[in-house]
Amino acid sequence: MQKQITIAAEVSYTGVGLHSGRDVHMVLKPAPVDTGILFVRTDVAERPSIHAAASNVTSTLRATTVEENGYKVFTIEHLMSAFHAQGIDNCIVEMDSEEPPVADGSSLVFFELLEKAGRQEQEKECHEIVIDKVYRIDDEENNRFVMVVPYDGFRVSFTSLNPHKLIGVQYQNFEITPETYHKEIAPARTIAYEKEIEALRKMGLGLGGTLESVIVYNDEGWLNPLHYEDELVRHKILDVIGDLRLAGKIRGHVIAAASGHALNTQLAKVIAGALG
Repeated sequence: MQKQITIAAEVSYTGVGLHSGRDVHMVLKPAPVDTGILFVRTDVAERPSIHAAASNVTSTLRATTVEENGYKVFTIEHLMSAFHAQGIDNCIVEMDSEEPPVADGSSLVFFELLEKAGRQEQEKECHEIVIDKVYRIDDEENNRFVMVVPYDGFRVSFTSLNPHKLIGVQYQNFEITPETYHKEIAPARTIAYEKEIEALRKMGLGLGGTLESVIVYNDEGWLNPLHYEDELVRHKILDVIGDLRLAGKIRGHVIAAASGHALNTQLAKVIAGALG
């Protein structure tokens, strides 16, 4: 059996939040066995803790939010995705704001930060969630779904359906290993349609987004260079990995079509409730 893993050393990163636009200093610290991923709000005198658990998800509007005892953190999916890829069971994430830094809009900074911290094996066995049947969430009205089926490993197959002529249908399928994740998924960035940006900002969203942290497209083309021709679907894979990590460390094959945070976290709640 595999042992639980925490990081071997403390590491930190400073930036701005994608949606809040606020400066944030984030420190990742080693944690005892069975801690899980625990966010600590150092900007609040009481230093409240928020567990990164599916049962704590309270919003999925353009990002995933977890909340506990009235305190929340949001846009955690990129960091959670990196935790999964690096196989980290336990870590304390201290932040002096409600939102992790966006970095370049991908999870690459977080993946490499965890790599720098190193991995420390712990004395207790890892609890892996082994998918033993089909779990599926549908949004039939919008022809979207996400499901997970039994599989000896962790694989994600994703079909992105976008009506824009520039994007259209994109498909990717990856066996998720640290090496594949680092090369094929971690550099894929958040994407936005230029016409939506003003409306998002009026809603208090995307206030920290720039062309350095978000890929933007309009009806003529892309406003910044792509890392991959199919960067959108790769980022969708990055997101679903992060959202499902809220259920725990899953062994199974995730299959999705046009899924987003709402469906992803619904599936995480179902899995956690049944197997967690």
